[in-house]
Amino acid sequence: MRPPPPPTETREVVETLHGVEIRDPYRWLEDQEAAETRAWIDLQNAYTDTLLAPLSSRGELETLAATVLEVDTIGLPNERGGRYFYSKRQADQNLSVLYVRDQLDGDDRVLVDPHPLSPDHTISVSYLDISRDGRLVVYAVRDGGVDEVSIHLRDVDTGEDLDDMLPAARYGNVTVNPDKTGFYYERYGDVTPKVMFHALGTDPSADTQLFGDGYQLHHIPVSLLSDDGRWLLVHVIEGSSGPTEIHLKDLTTEAPFTTVIKDGLSESWAEFAGDQIVITTNLDAPNKRVMVADPGSPAVDQWREIIPERKDVVIQEARGLGGQLAVSYLQDVQPRVAIHDLSGAKVRDITFETLGSVGGGAGRWTSDEAFFTFQSYHRPNTIYRYDLETGAQTVWAQVEVPIDTDRYEVTQTWFASKDGTRVPMFVTHRADVVLDGANPTLLTGYGGFNLSRTPAFSSLAAVWLESGGVFAEANMRGGGEFGENWHRDGMLERKQHVFDDFISAAEHLIAEGYTSPEHLAIRGGSNGGLLVGTVSNQRPDLFGAVVCTYPLLDMVRYHKFLVASFWVPEYGSSEDAEQFAYIHAYSPYHNVDAVAQYPATLYITGDGDTRVAPLHGRKMAALMQATHGATTPVLLRYHTDAGHSGGQPVSQQIEEMVDTVSFLLWQVE
Repeated sequence: MRPPPPPTETREVVETLHGVEIRDPYRWLEDQEAAETRAWIDLQNAYTDTLLAPLSSRGELETLAATVLEVDTIGLPNERGGRYFYSKRQADQNLSVLYVRDQLDGDDRVLVDPHPLSPDHTISVSYLDISRDGRLVVYAVRDGGVDEVSIHLRDVDTGEDLDDMLPAARYGNVTVNPDKTGFYYERYGDVTPKVMFHALGTDPSADTQLFGDGYQLHHIPVSLLSDDGRWLLVHVIEGSSGPTEIHLKDLTTEAPFTTVIKDGLSESWAEFAGDQIVITTNLDAPNKRVMVADPGSPAVDQWREIIPERKDVVIQEARGLGGQLAVSYLQDVQPRVAIHDLSGAKVRDITFETLGSVGGGAGRWTSDEAFFTFQSYHRPNTIYRYDLETGAQTVWAQVEVPIDTDRYEVTQTWFASKDGTRVPMFVTHRADVVLDGANPTLLTGYGGFNLSRTPAFSSLAAVWLESGGVFAEANMRGGGEFGENWHRDGMLERKQHVFDDFISAAEHLIAEGYTSPEHLAIRGGSNGGLLVGTVSNQRPDLFGAVVCTYPLLDMVRYHKFLVASFWVPEYGSSEDAEQFAYIHAYSPYHNVDAVAQYPATLYITGDGDTRVAPLHGRKMAALMQATHGATTPVLLRYHTDAGHSGGQPVSQQIEEMVDTVSFLLWQVE
């Protein structure tokens, strides 16, 4: 007989917002460092171990997860000064190591190895920038998966660090200037957004602020430096997916920044392409178009259109490479890349042999060499070296996962949502799948922040497929798959459309014979955690199991914690009476049905999540256990050294994978 969950003390907190009484009996769990919260976390992990450790599938799953995760991996290379910089993790390593080659086919040389930095391998490193001559790198050190990193510099020739170091904080882009006398960087999150300059050899407290006066905590800066070091572009995003303004400064003069665009409505992204600025914008073009401007007269009324908006595709970005533009776009959620010249004329398409995702585009304006990635749900990342002059492409590196990917196929299916909107979904399964309604099926999605979910390799999908399941990902409204109109139709007061789309995706999988409610599991993280938490409330009869990771769940108070003010343009805020009404109507923590039979649920979060406050998982697990824990498993896996943004050693990734899949198969197989 399954033991009951450990009881959680209730401490009644009642407040009235806009005339509505709000009860919050587990608010005391918001205090992460309190001794009583830490003791509660220990009890929860012990309870989770009690139920998951005996599952017979765990041993086999651990072997399978190790097969998928304990493989050589390599990151996209960046060439600077004839050297190639990239990250790589060997199959027997926990963390990625920073490498350099002195020529394309040269020997790998370790530049920064994070393994000695922590006994449990929870400190990771990543490249931030590389000087143009390839002799100086800037890299980040991340402790335990938090978003905050410290910034370090290393001399590539000697392998020694410089004395310059910026302490752990939330940074954005870092760009070394051409003469290596210093670097530009962004600070935001816990401070109002700033673009700073650090002169090498000086104390960081003396760093100069170049941009940032008048902005608020919810603004996010993103800066870019021209190749010659003359021009500094600064984008300012209102929250994580709000309107974008662009400013430009000539660093050779004392003149202030020039505003390129600041209309409070549109989203635009500027890149340097030689002596021109190329702007991808949804200004008067929901599916985006590509413009070009001269840095000397960059204001919006001086822009020239070179690639117009199309109704059948969504342009994502235009990047200057090899004297041309690599333009990436989506057509029915299938990524494409085309090469254009600066007049906008198409030169050629970059094509691949199967349905999947194209990424990367690493290269320089003055070099014909570029690198792209290609992957699909069951096909790991392959890096291609591309010749922009001839169009020739060769494999530079390929991840080899010892599974037979030819057994699987990816199909795209369409279904009608509640209001009749046609929504696509990718479904991956063995070619010989039998549509008898009995297949363990895992449905996931995101549906927010203008992010597009395209077929990309997923170690979870690979393990699930190898375990005999069907894997599906729905492209709900709120994402960017069909342009800004698709995004706006799933945000703020229209957020319910996202939940309706996901519910309809589940109903479609059932109607088509892939699965049935008792065999259907759902999983989502972050905004996707909000998704599965909400639909589990709204349609508990439709699912057999839920895994909800690093989630937003108390939407009445979410904006009060960490960097959540970034997300107010997407969700709204309970401080606004009109927005409160629709937020409160779906907020998972405030809409648990005490009568309905809920699916088994596993919440996963941890101390190192400095983006989405882990208090959401703690409070929701306590509430769900008190309401439904006697009749269905409600578990919390709480990491004390893992975070939202990666940085987990492979050993920890395997543990979380085994927890997730063993729990799901226990419930829906």
